[in-house]
Amino acid sequence: MKRWIWLLVLSLAIGAGLAWIARPLEIHFRWGDRGGQSATLSVNESTARAERTVEEEKGIAGAQALSQAFSAIAREVSPSVVTIYSERTVVNSRSTRGQNPFGGLLPDDFFGPFFQLPDRQPMRGMGSGVIVESDGKVLTNNHVVAGADRVKVTLADGRSFDAKVVGRDPKSDVAVVEIDARDLPAVKLGDSDALEIGEWVLAIGNPFELTQTVTAGIVSAKGRSSVGLADYEDFIQTDAAINPGNSGGALVNLAGQVVGINTAIATRSGGYQGVGFAIPINMAAKVMDSLIRTGKVTRGYIGVTLQQLDPDLADNYGLDHPQGALVNSVTKGSPAEDAGLESGDLILQLDGKPIRDREDLRLRIGEMQPGTSVELTVMRNDSRKTIRVKLGEMPSDEELASGGGGADESEAPSFENLGLSIARIDREARQRYQIDPDIEGLLVINVEPGTPAADAGLREGDILVDAGREPVTTVAQLKDQIKKTPPGKTVLLKVRREDANVFLALRVPKS
Repeated sequence: MKRWIWLLVLSLAIGAGLAWIARPLEIHFRWGDRGGQSATLSVNESTARAERTVEEEKGIAGAQALSQAFSAIAREVSPSVVTIYSERTVVNSRSTRGQNPFGGLLPDDFFGPFFQLPDRQPMRGMGSGVIVESDGKVLTNNHVVAGADRVKVTLADGRSFDAKVVGRDPKSDVAVVEIDARDLPAVKLGDSDALEIGEWVLAIGNPFELTQTVTAGIVSAKGRSSVGLADYEDFIQTDAAINPGNSGGALVNLAGQVVGINTAIATRSGGYQGVGFAIPINMAAKVMDSLIRTGKVTRGYIGVTLQQLDPDLADNYGLDHPQGALVNSVTKGSPAEDAGLESGDLILQLDGKPIRDREDLRLRIGEMQPGTSVELTVMRNDSRKTIRVKLGEMPSDEELASGGGGADESEAPSFENLGLSIARIDREARQRYQIDPDIEGLLVINVEPGTPAADAGLREGDILVDAGREPVTTVAQLKDQIKKTPPGKTVLLKVRREDANVFLALRVPKS
């Protein structure tokens, strides 16, 4: 028994000795006159830390290199990003002038001016832009300067200039303005087609009036369409923070090249939620060049209405997934009719390259010049055939609204005299302005300040339902009603605005 006890004690002693030998070696340092000034260094801990530093060194160096790249790009590109201020005069259609808030209990003029709002009020906006030419050309979004009476550009160095609008293209949401300045720092334009999903990008602009703001993110998607922001959409999607005021600013790659023009965000709160959209610079540059040369954009046109394919329709055409653009109808007298396209044709290829969907075909045709001859591969009656089409020129919105053939401007007053621009209500318009499917009429897309249309209280987004107590669904019908109205008199308009009907009196000018 004693032997077992001694063996147990001996084992415990040996275990304790081994534990003491294997303990971390600690070196104690003491300095100063006070005993509290000391430190302890564990040799084992120091070795582990050294090992972790070696393992993480490459990652830390990579992060530092990326941070330095961001800083270098911001220093290089930020001087080329400007702030754009716009101002326009709007008609206050909710003015209470002449109205008695007490419904006849007191004389109509009892309150005088106290219940009168100004007929016209200034509306100010702010956005961003990028200097694309050292002689003062600035690229931005159309919605930043649309309808502005005055545009001012402020440079990164604080200098401000009055600007003139060189040209606007609402269909792509691109605009060019110019200031009287020279030797400006112009950006370098990159190749947006070469962008890869997952690639780092920086967004530079002026959100919430916070000028020269830089945010970072990645390209989260390419080729976004059907967003409802413009007629021609091919957006770069990014999670770099974009907020109100960023519109028109630069989306920049790690080479310091502008690859996109920041345009909008997808949000339910009104602020950044991780999804922003930028116009690819390749698309914006084409529009910009045309605006600088001619002040407008000329696009190709074939003259068809297109329908998106769903899985059931794709299966009916013998496809395993939706692809291409389905011809819904062919406009009379259009290039499509001349070439022999028919309703029900499924357009699968353009010049040998596959068509992704309806928006893809519209965008690619629109980028071509009128007179260009293109080759369409279509599926018809379970067989493929090739049709060659010579593109025409995209008609104006008024011509499209009148049925595609245009109206004889000599037979009726020009809408320019009224300060009114209208368009037909298509699917994109219904989506953008949230128009109910059962509402028919003409969509007001622009009202010029100080014109009869503005005086009548018309607004962008209004829907003209009736004119002269007659329904209007085409430009020709509206012009007929205006033509019947003697100069200087008013034509009664029934307008659908938001969820209510409003009656307005549009005065036909004498000249």
